Amino acid sequence: MSNATVSKAALSSAAGLASLSSSAAVSNSKTATHKVKFIAGNSLSIPTLKLLKADGAEYKGGSAANLDKETALHSYKTMQFIRVLDDRMVAAQRQGRLSFYLTCTGEEAAVVGSAAALQPTDMIMGQYREQAALRYRGFTTEQFMGQLMGNEMDLGKGRQMPVHYGSKELNYMTISSPLATQIPQAAGFAYGQKLADKGDCTVCYFGEGAASEGDFHAGLNMAAVQNVPVIFICRNNGYAISTPAEEQFKGDGIASRGVGYGIQTIRVDGNDLLAVYSATVAAREFSVNNNQPVLIECMTYRLGAHSTSDDPSGYRSKSEEDIWREKDPIARFKNWLLKKQWWSDDEDKVLLEQYRSEVLATLKQVEKLPLQAFDSLITDVYDQPTQQLQEQFDALKEHLGKYPEHYPTSAGSL
Repeated sequence: MSNATVSKAALSSAAGLASLSSSAAVSNSKTATHKVKFIAGNSLSIPTLKLLKADGAEYKGGSAANLDKETALHSYKTMQFIRVLDDRMVAAQRQGRLSFYLTCTGEEAAVVGSAAALQPTDMIMGQYREQAALRYRGFTTEQFMGQLMGNEMDLGKGRQMPVHYGSKELNYMTISSPLATQIPQAAGFAYGQKLADKGDCTVCYFGEGAASEGDFHAGLNMAAVQNVPVIFICRNNGYAISTPAEEQFKGDGIASRGVGYGIQTIRVDGNDLLAVYSATVAAREFSVNNNQPVLIECMTYRLGAHSTSDDPSGYRSKSEEDIWREKDPIARFKNWLLKKQWWSDDEDKVLLEQYRSEVLATLKQVEKLPLQAFDSLITDVYDQPTQQLQEQFDALKEHLGKYPEHYPTSAGSL
């Protein structure tokens, strides 16, 4: 989808909020004091960019990027598709049709709003809740199902657990399970983009829980010192699995850390797609034009469980969840579209029914397909498997053949 150029007012509003120039980040030796005076931890006040109210009305005086009708509708349809996909796949996991699943429910605007502001050649490195960005770029329903089932349609050849998507064609780096490893990787990839000088950037998603990992600090510091075009997007959804944010850190969210590393920083309402889009348009323009990193903190909420292995009722109340359901990002953006007369309730009903039918039909079709060829397990690493690797593989096949009752799926594909 095409992206409109953000206005100068929006650029100033978005990129300028809570920012700190790289020159200001370096200690000024001329500034001195001769009295003991501490700087309080709450002395830096970081505002939150909001452009849409819950009813879809825009705040007066806001400076939003120009979001054209085509991009707006593609964004909305992407959010609705992911909500349907998530609901259906959680149900499928409960039925034993796949082993594991993670939803994007409640955080769709933070992901889609930022993805819509990128160029197709920009690299996306996600954590594990950014399937909406992949869908925005054109990942098909069949491709989603293939990965979740790990069968012959899986681009990853069944080597990853479910929800660990990847697409070379769509410039979406394959997800890794270890938390926060994508953050320093994003800084390194963006360094390569800087050297290539083609006007591309890297966008790196993560949750506030991942920001407690050492890789977060290493990655941001590297990006700041090396001056690379990377946009770090933190989905601050309130919980690191079952640990609430107030038990994770004492400072003012994650945005304050960007300022500490001398990085252009902005905090946005993560349930406001227009605000996320506007901030990311400005962030991308600044990052690419100046070869500098930007940190965007999206304040949002995980409405679903951390994963299908989690029960959120053990650590948060139903009333808390209900408060955030009233802030549903999809409903808010739909209200905006209705006010602009770009969408209707009748069209919405048709779309949802179409997606529900499509997802269910594709699931039934793809889950019947055969698994990856067993021999593909040792391909792609070397041009030809080494003798040692081949010997290990032969020993594995012999073991599976000897005890097929313990490995019915694997032994059946020999």
